[in-house]
Amino acid sequence: MASSSVTSSPSPRPPRPNLAFRRLRGQRSPGEFAALVRRAAREIGERVSCDARYIGRVEAGEIRCPNYAYERVFLHMFPGRTLTDLGFTPRSWVRGRGARDTEPPLTHSTNLPHAPHAPHTSHEDETDGVHETYETSGPLHVPAPYGPRTAHHTDSPHDPYSPHDPYDPHHLCDPYDPYDKRDQNHEESDVQRRAFMTGGTATVAAASLGPFGGSASAAERRVHRAGTSEAGALEEAVRRIRLLDDRHGADGLYRRAAAPLRTAYELLDAGTTRQTTADRLYSGAGELAISVGWLAHDSGRFDDARSHYAEALATARMAGDAGLEAHAFCNTAFLARDAGRPREAVRAAQAAQRAARTLGSPRLLSLLALREAGGWAGLADRRGCEQAMARAQALYGRGPSETDPEWMTFYGEAELEGLEAQCWSTLGDWPRAARHARRAAHLQDPHFTRNIALYTAELADDLARGGRPDEAAVAGLRVLDLLNEVQSSRIQTMLAATARVLLPHRRASGVSAFLDRHASLPRTA
Repeated sequence: MASSSVTSSPSPRPPRPNLAFRRLRGQRSPGEFAALVRRAAREIGERVSCDARYIGRVEAGEIRCPNYAYERVFLHMFPGRTLTDLGFTPRSWVRGRGARDTEPPLTHSTNLPHAPHAPHTSHEDETDGVHETYETSGPLHVPAPYGPRTAHHTDSPHDPYSPHDPYDPHHLCDPYDPYDKRDQNHEESDVQRRAFMTGGTATVAAASLGPFGGSASAAERRVHRAGTSEAGALEEAVRRIRLLDDRHGADGLYRRAAAPLRTAYELLDAGTTRQTTADRLYSGAGELAISVGWLAHDSGRFDDARSHYAEALATARMAGDAGLEAHAFCNTAFLARDAGRPREAVRAAQAAQRAARTLGSPRLLSLLALREAGGWAGLADRRGCEQAMARAQALYGRGPSETDPEWMTFYGEAELEGLEAQCWSTLGDWPRAARHARRAAHLQDPHFTRNIALYTAELADDLARGGRPDEAAVAGLRVLDLLNEVQSSRIQTMLAATARVLLPHRRASGVSAFLDRHASLPRTA
């Protein structure tokens, strides 16, 4: 249901951090807590567009009193408490004369010391809702899961969530999820994922603070600060997640990757005595949020992905990390394109390019130009798309640089060809799209199994739509062979679309074999 928003007059004083609300979040990351808010809203029939940025604004004190939709959700999550108990200002103070004349009395939750905070120009709430796909364990009727996991408390006085760019990722609304959810259970891949997610430095949790999700008393004993070993473990977690995604795809990996992300933000809360270590922790946490967001993105969980990308962008802004900001905008642009919001894809890609200008990496700027090209293609702007692709090719031709980000290892000539293929496919130029997709699959390093499957699936679809069903069937069968190693809803959805196009051509050479084998794939709702 739609709801009206409540805005407050700018306060003559800087907003006070909402420490009571921060305590309720406990050790969950802002993105995880936002997912619980969305889940609670669904339980009572509300629709709220809550993400990590919104949680950050609440905790920073920018949102003094939520609108009525959020009020109903919060009171449902924490029965028996009032808005004041949750650290909010009474509505009468926000809307009435008191909001203009003076400040409301301090409550027990807001009278703790806090660092100065720059005032924000507005305190409006966002309520444009979307249907969410996040799932959590536990019975839906029990309010307990919404509370903090431990008694651990960390003040959050600074606000990294105020945007400094016209493009605001919070307003990405993804109205549908185009990916079919399929239950994949490939034993070898699952064994590798379990080994990664339950042991070793990649989980981060074992590094210093112990396993995540322990008792409150255990959490209270975690008083020592994070150091270089924790920062190193966090960076290794990011590398391992990327490696597993390159080889096996996102499905089945996403939920297990959430545990290291929780611990990453716990490390930030623990603090450190050295600025260099703090910088590494912020950068690592932001990159991990992007990696987990990508796993959600590639497995079709668009709303979860949006929340994780917003969390990464907030972390980047707080740390003043231009590289992390460019990466977060890059993925946000890709998500907007996939969600059917091409104009926002263009704007996000342009914001990423502005952030990346000082980084000295032509290859990064090349990738960002291709993200922009994908948006122009979605807008059916062939000229804009061709100009962006030409810019991407020229930048790529400058060669690699020592300043290229570590996360860009996937971006080689094969990815360049693959992204161009996607642009031409979106524009409906099937022959040209097929040529680029074929080159992409041929050029791809065998290490990137997932991308080989992706490019080949793109090739199969382009051939099918271009009137070459026999060649499309051959390419489709190659993708089916790779599904023994790769779990990706994106690829499975592309194959399903190709199968639908090929149905009228069952009598063509090889098409029947492809359709029969595709139909035999295990599928669950």
